[in-house]
Amino acid sequence: MVKIMARISSRADTSTLLKNILQELVVPSRNEAGCLGYELYQDDDNPLDFVTVELWMDQAAAEAHLASPHVMAALTKADDLLAQLPEIRRYTRLA
Repeated sequence: MVKIMARISSRADTSTLLKNILQELVVPSRNEAGCLGYELYQDDDNPLDFVTVELWMDQAAAEAHLASPHVMAALTKADDLLAQLPEIRRYTRLA
């Protein structure tokens, strides 16, 4: 299994728009082959920060997700809304 945690930060004036784009990713991502879990969070102390917590069957499923049409479309729509590039970290379960 592969866990991905992605931190996405919006500019101060674009958080609502970015939040909507990220929420649109949830259902299609959960319906992807190999998806074992996909959750979206917004930081309670800093509403400009969002995190996805994703669990994928394997690395191939995780890579397919990142290349999927809905993720690519969201990245294109979100490009001007981001404060910085998303920070994506992959973790492999050891125990």
